[in-house]
Amino acid sequence: MVESVARLRHIRVTPMKARRVVNMIRGKQAAEALAILKFAPQGASEPVYKLVASAIANARVKADKDNQFLDEQDLYIAKAYVDEGATLKRFQPRAQGRAFQILKRTSHITVVLATPEEGTK
Repeated sequence: MVESVARLRHIRVTPMKARRVVNMIRGKQAAEALAILKFAPQGASEPVYKLVASAIANARVKADKDNQFLDEQDLYIAKAYVDEGATLKRFQPRAQGRAFQILKRTSHITVVLATPEEGTK
């Protein structure tokens, strides 16, 4: 069983918006997930697409290193989750000398790809 991990940290997408995209692909085949992400209208779909492609490449490299056969069609998204990253605090000027705080949220996205175990095929 080949398992590969890819992480994307400090991306300027709010965790709530990124979770919408990640929830669409969780548990799907990797190739199917790439097709879904390619045509998804959400802004977070492009970085998640690149992350899944990176995880596929990581699995290929890991299988070559361990001298294992890897069929990329067997890869599926075993885990995918979004954690909250650091929040950038900015201020916008308001009337009468006041300031209004703007919170620019960031996300940490993790994708784990795996091949099915021999007993579950």
